[in-house]
Amino acid sequence: MNEPSATAGPSAAGRILVIDDDPTVAEVVVGYLTRAGHHVDHAADGRQGLDLARAHRPDLVVLDLMLPGIDGLEVLRRLRDRDTGAQLPVVMLTARGDEADRVLGLELGADDYVTKPFSPRELVLRVQSVLRRSRVGPAAASTAAGPVRSGDITLDGPARRAHRSGRELALTAREFDLLAFLLRHPGTVFSRQELMARVWGWDFGDLSTVTVHVRRLREKVEDDPAAPRMINTVWGVGYRYDPAHGAGEDRA
Repeated sequence: MNEPSATAGPSAAGRILVIDDDPTVAEVVVGYLTRAGHHVDHAADGRQGLDLARAHRPDLVVLDLMLPGIDGLEVLRRLRDRDTGAQLPVVMLTARGDEADRVLGLELGADDYVTKPFSPRELVLRVQSVLRRSRVGPAAASTAAGPVRSGDITLDGPARRAHRSGRELALTAREFDLLAFLLRHPGTVFSRQELMARVWGWDFGDLSTVTVHVRRLREKVEDDPAAPRMINTVWGVGYRYDPAHGAGEDRA
């Protein structure tokens, strides 16, 4: 079976920072991303990666978690701690058995992950998917439409900014996409599969990615994330967004 094309269109191309200490993996990843039309920088360790991210402001980072010195999770923490890095998309490279690290990486705000060994073309497609959606959101209509207000939350799709009670929310690109989608569909229950398809744009992938992003989003918009009133779990089905003054009867 032929693999899908990984050629980037002009609007999808961007500046990518690859942080990986394995020279063979790095050469392959850099080569495929470059041929797909991206400008690619490479760092062989975490400290150099942070320096390059600060100096060149990449559009996306491909980050190996197993790095010498400063490991990948700490690099991710430091990227997320910076104001300018809050919406910087990150795709992790992880070993197949490192489920705990993958979940922690998602908790820290990574947008996606690819497990080693991986298809370089699949990685390019994942990178391009995350990069496009970090620019245009969950759907063209979501960013083209005017601001949305729900309860004390306001969202400006074109500006990719969200506020609660006048305070700007520090959301990653994927968290913004998820919040935008939920706000535009109040009262509707979506399964994790549906959210992955309609927010992530994927018909495959680990559904724990959705679970982790819902948990992170609750931490940023709920008064009590352990007893959410807005992003509610409907047991056995999925998640439903209720406006801030809803009853919140279905709780996780």
